[in-house]
Amino acid sequence: MPGTRKAKESLEATPPKKEASTRKETGANLGFEAKLWLAADKLRNNMDAAEYKHVVLGLIFLKYISDAFEEMRVKLIAGKGDYEGSNPEDADEYRAENVFWVPKEARWSYLQASAKQPTIGKVVDDAMVALERDNQRLKGVLPKDYARPGLDKHRLGELIDLIGTILLIASPQEGVDPKSHRSVDLLGRVYEYFLTQFASAEGKNGGQFYTPSCIVRLIVEMLAPYKGRIYDPACGSGGMFVQSEKFVLEHGGRIGDLSIYGQESNATTRRLAIMNLSIRGIEADFGPEQADTFRRDLHKDLKAQFVLANPPFNDSDWHRVDDDVRWKYGVPPKGNANFAWVQHFIHHLAPDGFAGFVLANGSMSSNQSGEGEIRKALIEGDLVDCMVSLPGQLFYSTQIPVCLWFLSKNKNDGKRRDRRKQTLFIDARKLGTLIDRVHRELNEADIAKVVNTYHSWRGDKGAGKFEDVAGFAKSATTAEIATHGHVLTPGRYVGAEEFEDDGISFEDKMTRLVAELTGQFTESAKLEKTIRANLLELGYGG
Repeated sequence: MPGTRKAKESLEATPPKKEASTRKETGANLGFEAKLWLAADKLRNNMDAAEYKHVVLGLIFLKYISDAFEEMRVKLIAGKGDYEGSNPEDADEYRAENVFWVPKEARWSYLQASAKQPTIGKVVDDAMVALERDNQRLKGVLPKDYARPGLDKHRLGELIDLIGTILLIASPQEGVDPKSHRSVDLLGRVYEYFLTQFASAEGKNGGQFYTPSCIVRLIVEMLAPYKGRIYDPACGSGGMFVQSEKFVLEHGGRIGDLSIYGQESNATTRRLAIMNLSIRGIEADFGPEQADTFRRDLHKDLKAQFVLANPPFNDSDWHRVDDDVRWKYGVPPKGNANFAWVQHFIHHLAPDGFAGFVLANGSMSSNQSGEGEIRKALIEGDLVDCMVSLPGQLFYSTQIPVCLWFLSKNKNDGKRRDRRKQTLFIDARKLGTLIDRVHRELNEADIAKVVNTYHSWRGDKGAGKFEDVAGFAKSATTAEIATHGHVLTPGRYVGAEEFEDDGISFEDKMTRLVAELTGQFTESAKLEKTIRANLLELGYGG
């Protein structure tokens, strides 16, 4: 899996002019991903979204690494500068530049030439096998069941033709800072958009591995992971890692500044994560295979500066060992893994570490099966840095209301304001915009409002002065939290939103409102009388 800065830089080279013009013609700009999704979804026919997802994403991945290979091959054939005397058919030439070697039978031009053949399924499977054979880091990762009887080969060929119309390696666009890498992340955009759409189409099952990007962005920007080890023990398709890499690049850092560690129990989802990071040139250690975090911790000795996660909500089907070293703050109940996850995160935090994660709202107030005692121990241990209650309808998979927890192992690290024995509460339930009847998103302004409040409270450089905001944000002491029974629901602390006093007394307002209502009743009676008279003239009514 390519992962160095050199690999990322190779994506910025200007592609051949003919290919660049193809990119423009296909509309690689706003709405590009949506158009591609609509076209691909039309080819789905009656195939289940969960099954079709791997068909499409596997082909997109293959198209990308083929495009990257062909771009490198053009340079080697030209033989200029550092590439003078290079052999374009020597696999080591590509590996030296952290570009996947693509054998002839896996190159997109070969696949597309066979797209109309009834054997196209086997052609794709053979391409995947060849890629894994020649690229050790892809071994066991790629989907290889395109030849199965249930997959319509005519539609598969049409899908290959469709994906073949886009160039997934692009030069920086005019007016865009190439350091941001946004201009070269066409595949990342397509991949992320398709994951989002599949999550929506799949419902509950999709939501088990996909966290809405606005929540991922909020967590990442709250924690600001500039440098160090970053860990997600329930990593799904790797969205937390992708957003963390984007954060580093947008703030002038390098990909190599973060060391990424993940674990995923679902084999198929783990493969998605590896592909998701591979297409962006991000190195990650996912362990040797899929594994349940509670049964077998693949990164037992890891101490991370940042833990980011969206573990399964209220999971009742999990494996518990009573004397587990991770249960430092209390043995979590067998019927709910919420506080098992919390303590697992803490166990893997470095002495200066931060954690940010999603949990169901019940985690803030539940006293069942000892959960209240564990939460009390966390609060008294001065670990809870910030609590954020989120609006509903953010997830595709569940209507369970959720919150964000932020933990800190050291609230007085000398780099920020001393916040020992204090916790920030943010009530963000009123934020967000409905994008359709059932889904809500946090926009840029929403995310910035929460993030800036947190960083100003922490005293981070350039974040401004913090003040409590009635109805939104409140800094509370540990002693104050104790008076609320160690409940962490922000609504208990932030109070009611303040409204500007217009100087009019309640009595005067009530008199005016009653007069307005009386006038409306009178007008309503007149209107009713007129309508009845008109109906009588027309011969209706009596």
